[in-house]
Parts: sequence; structure tokens; C-alpha cells
Amino acid sequence: MDFDFTALETGTYVVIGTLVFAAILVAFIAAAAMATIILIGAMGMVWYTAKGVLGGLVHGINFAWDRLVHHAGQVEIPAEFQPQVSPSTGSYSRVALRDS
Repeated sequence: MDFDFTALETGTYVVIGTLVFAAILVAFIAAAAMATIILIGAMGMVWYTAKGVLGGLVHGINFAWDRLVHHAGQVEIPAEFQPQVSPSTGSYSRVALRDS
């Protein structure tokens, strides 16, 4: 059976063209949605990896600082330090006042 396209009316061409255009739009939106889902998943993995690395780095710095402070608190200094007397004008330390 042969189908003659010349026998169709203009309205039929409009309906077929609209359906083809709608199918192209649906394919484009579906591809964009899939790409978005893939990118969100990939960026989520990157975010959790960066969060883990930076969290471990901060934890390591805090641990090292705690060890350093704990060690510094236990160190005994064999020498006595002489107190330094600063020149003063009375009961308060010398302060440079610009506006007075």
C-alpha cells in the first residue's frame, strides 16, 4: 500500500510537525536532566572527598597543636628570668595619647 503525502492537508502537516518538535524537546530535556543528575552525583562525590580531606587536615592540625601545648606545659626552664621594669609615669603604664 502506497501512502501519498501530497494528499494530506495543511492541518495534518502542522500536527505532525508539532509532534516531531515536541519529541525533539522531550529528548533535549531528558538529556539535560540526565546530565544534571550525573553532574550532581559527581560533584557530591567531589564534595565529600574534599570535606574528608580538609576535615582530616584540620583534625591533624588540632591534634598536633594539642600535643605541642601539652608538651610545652611540661617543660621546666632551668634559668630564672629577671623581671623587666618598664618606665612608667605612675600607676599606669606609659601610653602614647595622640588626641591629648
